[in-house]
Amino acid sequence: MSYRRDHRAHRAALFDNYDSIEEGGIRASSSYPRDLDERDNDKAVDSLQDRVSFLKKLTGDIHEEVETHNKMLDRMGNEMDSSRGIMSGTMDRFKMVFEKKSKQKVCKLVGYFVLSFFLIYYIFRFLMYFMYG
Repeated sequence: MSYRRDHRAHRAALFDNYDSIEEGGIRASSSYPRDLDERDNDKAVDSLQDRVSFLKKLTGDIHEEVETHNKMLDRMGNEMDSSRGIMSGTMDRFKMVFEKKSKQKVCKLVGYFVLSFFLIYYIFRFLMYFMYG
């Protein structure tokens, strides 16, 4: 975690004096005199090299993180495929059980419906007979 905080802390320093870098070359900014001596050029080159090496390390870390996430996603995808296969087999077993028992259940359901219809019919007929006569 502290390593990532270091990257964030250096990010601001990395892009300080961004206006002094232009199209791969060094441009004199208003804070420097027109004639930069050799030491200032060396300092600027060293600063650029530090920034480049920092960016290289940062991109390497990002690459490692992406690789780790890709491996994890691949593993999760494989596990989901195996889970899908298990669920498919379970659903097939449920279908077989319900197909065998569904014919019996449908017959029972129709029988209960017919019995209920006749029961309700006779109850209403009995009530109507006593009410009207």
